Amino acid sequence: MPIYDYACGGCGEFSALRPLAQWRDPADCPQCGASSERIVGGAPAISALSSAVNRARAANERNANEPRSSRAGHGMNCGCCSGGRKSGKTRVAADGAKSFAGSRPWMISH
Repeated sequence: MPIYDYACGGCGEFSALRPLAQWRDPADCPQCGASSERIVGGAPAISALSSAVNRARAANERNANEPRSSRAGHGMNCGCCSGGRKSGKTRVAADGAKSFAGSRPWMISH
């Protein structure tokens, strides 16, 4: 069950442990018993999270606009920098048509 914040007109703010189904319902003040409406109180306790969660959150914030590549260079089997013949069974004709030597013709590569 989550803890919700409420504001009593006479006593001030208080927190109450309520079922999720009662998140909209008012709660009785523990001091005076008056019906009190729910408020959005304090900020979430981010500092109470574990250091691993804080590191993951910080990494997500850094990478939100500029994701960092996890690979160095162009990745596996990149043919642009190797200078040699491209590996694989794909053959490209002069007109740009592709054929797959020794493969099933209905299979499409990417």
